[in-house]
Amino acid sequence: MSTSTDFEYRPTTRTGRIANYVDTRVGGSSIVKEFGRKIFPDHWTFMFGEVALYSFVILLLSGTFLALWYDPTMTSMEYKGNYVPMQGVEMSGAYASTLNISFDIRGGLFLRQLHHWSALLFAMAVAVHMLRVFFTGAFRRPRELNWVVGCVLFILAIVAGFSGYSLPDDVLSGNGLRIADAIAKSVPVVGTYISMFMFGGEFPGHAIIGRLYIVHVLIIPALILMMIVIHLFMVVVHKHTQFAGPGRTENNVVGYPVGPVYAAKAGGFFFIVFGILAAIAGSTTINAIWNYGPYDPSPVQAGSQPDWYMGFSDGGLRLMPGSWPFSWEINLFGLAIPLAILLPLIPMAGMFGAMFAWPWIERWVTRDNRVHNILDRPRNAPFRTAVGAAGVTFYAVQMIAASGDLIATHFHVAVNDVIYWLRALYFVGPILAFIIARRFCLALQRKDREIVLHGRESGRIQALPHGEFVEVHEPLDEYRRYKLVDFQDHQVQPARANAKGKITAGEKVRGRLSHLFFEDRVSPVTPAELEAAHGHHEPEPVAVGAGSHASQIEK
Repeated sequence: MSTSTDFEYRPTTRTGRIANYVDTRVGGSSIVKEFGRKIFPDHWTFMFGEVALYSFVILLLSGTFLALWYDPTMTSMEYKGNYVPMQGVEMSGAYASTLNISFDIRGGLFLRQLHHWSALLFAMAVAVHMLRVFFTGAFRRPRELNWVVGCVLFILAIVAGFSGYSLPDDVLSGNGLRIADAIAKSVPVVGTYISMFMFGGEFPGHAIIGRLYIVHVLIIPALILMMIVIHLFMVVVHKHTQFAGPGRTENNVVGYPVGPVYAAKAGGFFFIVFGILAAIAGSTTINAIWNYGPYDPSPVQAGSQPDWYMGFSDGGLRLMPGSWPFSWEINLFGLAIPLAILLPLIPMAGMFGAMFAWPWIERWVTRDNRVHNILDRPRNAPFRTAVGAAGVTFYAVQMIAASGDLIATHFHVAVNDVIYWLRALYFVGPILAFIIARRFCLALQRKDREIVLHGRESGRIQALPHGEFVEVHEPLDEYRRYKLVDFQDHQVQPARANAKGKITAGEKVRGRLSHLFFEDRVSPVTPAELEAAHGHHEPEPVAVGAGSHASQIEK
């Protein structure tokens, strides 16, 4: 028989009793205690991931409202709503319900525009967040799989956006579906079957809107939500990355705990994002489908362009020449393959493939398999930064090409001239971006090295006794100096022989890539160099010239 007594906590307030009831049944206090102590570093570049998360929450809220009123049917009907110019016009049920949301449902137009602007911001925030991760090297071990999750998220954002703006069944969305049909049919062997499956028959069919609706409101949001959960789970498991600085190592995290500091900041930031999006949605019209009219597949209309994240597909097709000394269509084993559509998309597929594989490519070239929790400054990884700049330029040229006709009409130039220049930039632009970005990084590294060794330019000019004018340099404080010298010095890793004493072809390729990566580099300042620069220099001269007062001149 036990003589010990069990003590049970009994709160005195109603809120305390509710909280205690929940805690004793789900163990909430231990969860809050564990995750509330997680440390997150405080840096402005980390906010892009938060913007993506908050805009996705707004997408779910606004999309739920729109789903209550939207009718995903392609059945033809006569419009009888409040928008007078369209009354009596034959249109699909999807287009009519979108007009009803815009003009008949209280707050419907605001929610439509909030949903669209949130989608644009979500895709933009995911893209910028991925660029931050890439340029700072946050994808390195142990976060390679988290980088893959981010790449999948970006592709899902593209698919979600495309399926979403195709739902109104207006002229603009119909032109996008026409391009999607052409891309699907360009796939060898199975292209026609893919198109028939998508549209439920010949384009435009009678099933595409209903199928896109299921994809947009069910499949893609579920996948995005699953990827976000996996991403946040990996962030918790691997801890957060941080930039170099005093007291920051590969084994610690310097920052604020989740509760209460970080949680309060994150909650306030959510309402800031919500407020900005609401202000934009309430003041700026986007996707005014009533100006386009219901989709009619017979005419081809100019002036249409997709949202920015889908611009690469449309732009690549516009850049492709329509004719050449030979035909772009080839027959292979009796199958007609339209290269004019398939060929422009192959480089983009290659870029996405390289994006997925980049953590392993860089690890293979550098032979660096260590754990990395300290981020790189982009200038300290010149080759990686140059590759990223080239990829962004390659993407941007095709995105701009999707608006080639609008550029021509707005700036009163020939559309052919616009396309010719963009075709040249398609090949030359990434190369120029690579060279320029790399030279900028190396120049900035040399500047950092000079600042560490000789100090910061103060802008104060002193006159020496013999008439020479010099500028006084101010030494850096310890914190600033640490940030400029604390980075990893990657060196060329030449090809090495294997256990049998033979250098394989793959190893030769790796050695050449290592030379390409690190042949031009700037080493960080060593302690010996710093001591030599600061310990054996003559003191700064004090200017003594005509009409000057030495006591008023600072050293």
